[in-house]
Amino acid sequence: MATAEPAAPQLTARRLPPVSQLLLWIFGALLILGVGQWLVSEAIDSPSRFAEVTLIGFTNGSIFALIALGYTLVYGIIELINFAHGDNFMLGTFQTQSIITEGAFQIPLYPTTLVLGIPLGATAVAADSATQRFYTIAMALIFSILFCMIINVSIERIAYKPLRNQPRLAPLITAIGFSFLLQNIGLVWKDAGPQPSPDILPKGNIINVSGISYSWADFIVLMVTLPLLILLTWLVTSTKSGKAMRATAQDRDASAMMGINVDRTISFTFALGGALAGAAGAIYMLYFGTAKFDLGFRLGLFAFTAAVLGGIGNLTGAVLGGLLLGFIQAYNEGFLDARWTTTIVFSILILILVFRPSGLLGEQTPEGQ
Repeated sequence: MATAEPAAPQLTARRLPPVSQLLLWIFGALLILGVGQWLVSEAIDSPSRFAEVTLIGFTNGSIFALIALGYTLVYGIIELINFAHGDNFMLGTFQTQSIITEGAFQIPLYPTTLVLGIPLGATAVAADSATQRFYTIAMALIFSILFCMIINVSIERIAYKPLRNQPRLAPLITAIGFSFLLQNIGLVWKDAGPQPSPDILPKGNIINVSGISYSWADFIVLMVTLPLLILLTWLVTSTKSGKAMRATAQDRDASAMMGINVDRTISFTFALGGALAGAAGAIYMLYFGTAKFDLGFRLGLFAFTAAVLGGIGNLTGAVLGGLLLGFIQAYNEGFLDARWTTTIVFSILILILVFRPSGLLGEQTPEGQ
């Protein structure tokens, strides 16, 4: 009886990528080489100026990273782009402005123009004592964080929770709607014009060597931002709540079966995102000294681009993307033309989506793990 011979193993031939993809990668490589050569030439021509612009980019990028982390936290746990996050950040800047200029924690009673104020005695100007200015900065940070936390958790409870099991388009449209709602709250609260705030950060330079200067204001931004980033990383990776967040992000049903309160965990994540928006709003207002009701749209899109650039859902990627955008903005405004910043940022977003849709560090939904 004849036995069937085993079939010869089929060898799969390696296929070269299509010509269009090869051309895209060649274009990308040439673009990176061109930008790198330009940066090297600027560093050689004016090393002190290049170093100063790089430090400014690092400071601005730290603020972008704080906002981007709010996007990536929410996406990591429920896979939703919370477009209201940027406008929540804007309201944080307005709360900081109210605390500095009026000395009170304010609650706008939208849709009316009435505002409920809680006196804090935190009014400050540049001529005040260091103690008073420190107290004002502390109150601005604490109450802006609290304000934006309450807003974010309220949005999640009112709008996102009822739509959690609906098609993704429904909560996405709701997020856009809340973005316009928060923007209009800011418009009614503070009017359409720019809202200035006194510069109460310390004056002078902490570094002034060989033409390279770095101000105390920049340094204080980093001293507030970096501990927040480290604290968030520790909280997500090393605490019980952080483990619950990562488990919920990976599998909600299995997490609930293991005794994790999924609703409370998601609300906690939104509270963290709101805290980051409030902290970023306070730092932005203290550092730049002015804000506007439509600021959240522009900065929110910048932060969203940073999150996509690093890898949406990836905590480390959000920080990396924020820093890269800060450098890009600083180099463009320091050596080219500030009017091109927005165009360059969104061109980068398009290129990232074309060449690497998952971002530089890869998309990771279970809270960056």
